[in-house]
Amino acid sequence: MATEGKLIAQNKKARHDYHIEETYEAGMVLTGTEIKSLRGGRGNLKDSFARVSNGEVWLHNMHISPYEQGNRYNHDPVRTRKLLMHKKQINQLIGLTREKGYTLVPLKIYIKNGFAKALLGLGKGKKKYDKREDLKKKDANREIQRAFKDNQLGR
Repeated sequence: MATEGKLIAQNKKARHDYHIEETYEAGMVLTGTEIKSLRGGRGNLKDSFARVSNGEVWLHNMHISPYEQGNRYNHDPVRTRKLLMHKKQINQLIGLTREKGYTLVPLKIYIKNGFAKALLGLGKGKKKYDKREDLKKKDANREIQRAFKDNQLGR
């Protein structure tokens, strides 16, 4: 899914640690100070994960910094936040996450049409050798691009 709008936070480690098989877009239930803080670009997805419980999807451990002008109405920075998805999608996720090794990983948080959205990836954990293989491929592609660029410049 293509994200349109302002990117707030991205989980760069997710694609390194997981084989992402499918992505889902979900709305977020936020308080007033949370959305204001997110619009200021103050969100962090490090160590966050999503979980389905009681037919609802919840985002755990996402850090949203307190809003500077929030005074006593400020939010808890790492509270569990509800994600909004269609019932059909949630039922599909329930079935898939019960399988061995599958997990819901937040990939991106962004603002789309004035609303905060989360891009969730259905991932299966990578083994150490998979991660090393990906790094080798990435380095090889970088070398190919560098050689191609040098060849185009006539060096």
